[in-house]
Amino acid sequence: MEQARILVTGGAGFIGSNIANELAKRNDVIAIDDCYLGHPENLTDDVEFSERSVLDNDLPTNVDVVIHLAALSSYGMHEDNSTQGTRVNVEGFVNVVEQAQQDGCETVVYASTSSIYGSQTEPSSENMEVMASTAYEASKLARERYAEYFSTHHNISMCGLRLFSVYQGYDGAEEHKDEYANVIAQFADNIARGHPPELYDDGTQTRDFIYIRDVVRAFEMAAKHELDGIYNIGTGRRVSFNELVKMLNEELGTDIKPEYVENPIPDDIYIRDTCADSTKFTNATGWNPEIPLETGLKRVCSAYTE
Repeated sequence: MEQARILVTGGAGFIGSNIANELAKRNDVIAIDDCYLGHPENLTDDVEFSERSVLDNDLPTNVDVVIHLAALSSYGMHEDNSTQGTRVNVEGFVNVVEQAQQDGCETVVYASTSSIYGSQTEPSSENMEVMASTAYEASKLARERYAEYFSTHHNISMCGLRLFSVYQGYDGAEEHKDEYANVIAQFADNIARGHPPELYDDGTQTRDFIYIRDVVRAFEMAAKHELDGIYNIGTGRRVSFNELVKMLNEELGTDIKPEYVENPIPDDIYIRDTCADSTKFTNATGWNPEIPLETGLKRVCSAYTE
């Protein structure tokens, strides 16, 4: 995608800043963020930044494409203040899209979540039954339903990407998030500093980890193809937390054992296993994940080994 005017909401956060910085190499990019988790320092000088909330009026939505990342982006964060979470995740989404539609924008790509599949050891496809076991998941499902409305009623291309476990190291806009940072960044930093990473229960739970660069490519390709509907973004590979700790130790040249702790999240809502079937998105765009976990972990650990 080139020479487009693009708005990235949540644009100073982890995923948002990576997308904004990459797209700004070839496009005119505006990033807005309320700085609850995002830091403007994550953005390059090529990105125009404005400290704004997605709940504001008169947002800079006179653009060709909206990429919507702004959200309270985890179960714990949402449970701490579910009213504010719902306002930001649902009302904020509707507010941004309504303003963009009024300004003539016809292409929106937004982040949804793989959590709505629940625990799945087999690859999850988009036609599987989904559910909302938490307020966070309910807010993401609400986005998908509102997206259907905007697509049908206003003829806007509304592409929702159900992201699996996106990761990068602390050198990539995650360090300030502490317990809300992705687990690979947390585990790598703990091990590199000689501290045992904390694993819930017995560490056998699994995740489909996908490196941030592949996610950035997915958002750009979704916008370029003006996709409509719901698509999974993952690798199709499950790795347990125990195996992840082993791989990080090997990469860092350490031998730090994990500490197993009681899971603070209730069993009936904790996602134990995730795995993506991204065939639909691949068929629509030609996208495939290019960075295997081993390569991604090497990049994460290079901040400590080089």
